[in-house]
Amino acid sequence: MDTAFTAEQDEIRRTLRELLAKRSGPSEVRAAVLTGDGHDPRLWTRLSEQLGLPGLALPEEYGGVGCGLPELALACEETGRALLPSPLLATSGLGAPLITALGTPAQRADLLPGIADGSLTCALAVPGGGLATALGLIGDNATGEWAGGGRAGGIQARPADDGSGGWLLYGEAAQVLDGHSAGLLLVAAHTGGFPRSRTLLFLVREGAAGLSRTRQTTLDETRPQARIELRDCPAELLGEDIGEAGDGVGAGHGVGERAGGHRAAEVPGALAATGAWAAALLAAEAVGAAASALDRTVEYVKAREQFGRAIGSFQAVKHRLADLYVHVQAARSAAYYAARHPDEAGLALAQGLEAMRVVTAEAVQLHGGIGFTWEHEAHLYFKRAAADELLFGPVHRLRGHAAQAAGLFVAPEVPAAEAV
Repeated sequence: MDTAFTAEQDEIRRTLRELLAKRSGPSEVRAAVLTGDGHDPRLWTRLSEQLGLPGLALPEEYGGVGCGLPELALACEETGRALLPSPLLATSGLGAPLITALGTPAQRADLLPGIADGSLTCALAVPGGGLATALGLIGDNATGEWAGGGRAGGIQARPADDGSGGWLLYGEAAQVLDGHSAGLLLVAAHTGGFPRSRTLLFLVREGAAGLSRTRQTTLDETRPQARIELRDCPAELLGEDIGEAGDGVGAGHGVGERAGGHRAAEVPGALAATGAWAAALLAAEAVGAAASALDRTVEYVKAREQFGRAIGSFQAVKHRLADLYVHVQAARSAAYYAARHPDEAGLALAQGLEAMRVVTAEAVQLHGGIGFTWEHEAHLYFKRAAADELLFGPVHRLRGHAAQAAGLFVAPEVPAAEAV
């Protein structure tokens, strides 16, 4: 397999790195996270209009650039280097793939052009704080238990009483990435009630009646999160609003055939595919953040002197930096492979998160006393490492799920004679 990057891919990396070096340094990042949007709207507009960043992997028929996952992953590596606060992951990593996979032709034509030009941002609202499970990263998402199981909690959906064909949602979801500012929410909700409930995805527009959004205080301010509350909030089903006759879904619960079994069956698969897509982007982001933290640490140990010489000349420091370099390069190789083979993205994400955790922790240590101050930029990277593993990991569960999916934990069959 040829893993060399094309001239176009190298240009994407170079252009984005140069722009972010000028517009998204540590001081700009700290200022951006304090805004109401949680990011710099002017920079997002520039990235959208001049570079086509949110539409990089969208088809040209919807106003996108027409590239693919490798190009978007390269872009995410650069945004990770700068810890860029932006709606890119929530919009292009989670929202756009789900709309493309499940949306009707009319929904795709209506929504994807706005995503491509940056005027529409998205957020995926999953109840219960189980985003990693919903995306199939650390467990099987087919049961729907991550969405409340249809019993209590979660978000419930019922047809509107006015005969419009719309839906009403009731419930809440915490830890919604960029949920406080997104123009469109993709909400996972139950239909049909217990015990024959199904989890479907619904579209909730900004400003909908009954929608309340509260930005949360988070460990990593560069990934803003929100608490979403829905009180009989009008919503639109993502995909075809049809069912299969006689499937019995929701019988006796006022839903009937409208929550068709075939539509419900598509949702876990689409979420898992989106999870693999997002995992490849997150792996690339983690590599970028880890590499940047390492570069900053190397520059610091070259300049910091102790006993009349730079501490970077000490053998013990050299050995530690060499180990960190190996971590970053191994994670980078895994991330680049996952960008071309997203089925392996779960392992690449585990590798990237582990590398970011190790490198950022060592960066704090090697910066000495100044590295322990909360205001130092080393803590921005350390917080990103800790928060990402809380949101999308932990690493051992990512690896465990990948191993189970590969059949490594299947018990060998015992011959009948030996069993007796």
